Amino acid sequence: MNRASGNQGNEGDIITIMLVDDIPEARENIKKMLAFEPDMKVVGTAGTGREAVTLAKEIRPNIIIMDINMPDMDGIQATTLITEAVPTVAVIMMSVQNDPDYLRRAMLAGAKNFLPKPVSMDELYNTIRTVHARNRALVKNINPIDPSTITTSSQTTRSGSDKDGNRAGHVVVVYSPQGGAGCTTIATNLASGVMKEGIRALLVDADLQFGDVGVFLNMQAQSTIIDLASNVDDLDTELFDNIVMTHDTGLKVLMGPARPEMAEVIQSNPAAVARIIDQVRSQYDFIVVDTSNHLDETLVSLFDIASKIVLVTTPTLVGVKNVRFVLDLFDQLEYPADKVMLVLNRVPSDKNLQKFTIAADRIEKFLRRSIDVQIPADEFTTLSALYKGVLMVAQRDRSRSPMRELLQLSELVYSKLLGNQIQGDDKAAEKSALPKLSLFGRKS
Repeated sequence: MNRASGNQGNEGDIITIMLVDDIPEARENIKKMLAFEPDMKVVGTAGTGREAVTLAKEIRPNIIIMDINMPDMDGIQATTLITEAVPTVAVIMMSVQNDPDYLRRAMLAGAKNFLPKPVSMDELYNTIRTVHARNRALVKNINPIDPSTITTSSQTTRSGSDKDGNRAGHVVVVYSPQGGAGCTTIATNLASGVMKEGIRALLVDADLQFGDVGVFLNMQAQSTIIDLASNVDDLDTELFDNIVMTHDTGLKVLMGPARPEMAEVIQSNPAAVARIIDQVRSQYDFIVVDTSNHLDETLVSLFDIASKIVLVTTPTLVGVKNVRFVLDLFDQLEYPADKVMLVLNRVPSDKNLQKFTIAADRIEKFLRRSIDVQIPADEFTTLSALYKGVLMVAQRDRSRSPMRELLQLSELVYSKLLGNQIQGDDKAAEKSALPKLSLFGRKS
């Protein structure tokens, strides 16, 4: 284990780097490659995962280049321990095994990027600079969000505004690690479903490259979240109100970028979306956030400020496996168990199709947690609503599936976050725009 003298983590504009590999020649080769770059400096090297954890705590470099395969403690386990102990460090994982499973495990452990061996000089330089720039922005912008100041269900359980005009400000993030799991359908209907009398709800399209909220609601994006990017730290309330659009149902909507390339404006500052939401949350009782399936710093910053995370899976091997990885990540981030709600979407009602999917009880056993709501598959109803730009929960006949189950999810979210108002105010319950459902008739 070798180190440079002193703590090099904050040395001007120099990117300080630590190398971790059990093969000395590999460490030396990368060190020679980095010696050509004036803005990079190797400040320490380690030959094992355990040495890496100890050295990272001591010298706190900007970047760690970590090999996956090591004898005493592999790079993934070492990365997990390092990112927990030194959250300002960005880890770049390297391996000769270019396997998607390694990439997934590395990202869940906290790595910011993954490079296959052997790596070219240009690829190494570009990756280090890109990761460092993004991580520096993340550290700068995410630290000021003090968790003690975030409004959560344990701190605020009220409907409407308080004496100062501030609203409950509950953020509900809808996410699935599986593409095509139906997150946008769930997010749009959930946002509409929690809108009761006197309740303000905002739907945010945080799928920055390929968001579909506008398509689902049949809305054209006149202004988008991009227009707020330059004022993240000092958001103008009047500007925000002008950018937010209003759906026919009265739901407020903050649209995502109109084209994929526009997302770069936001992605260069990974915490931007979370900071925008954090600054306007006092104006709304619920902010429902639709997300992409890509797990990155932007998404994790949204998870951090969320009151509830609605984690969506389908009854398939891929869907359930990926959700297991995400739940492991949440455990590493030390999120309380009740922060996450598990939704099983697109459950086939046809018995002939059920044999090709995984039963709910087997999913619960594998994930070691209960499914909160099961939403049946009904492509005809879903597509019909999509073509018309009509929310399913806003239709007259809401007793049929999947409208009934989407309403159950909305009521469950409302109950968990503003539940004491439902129990303590019978009149408010009578005025609710949504019918009482049997799901809430169960004894606690």
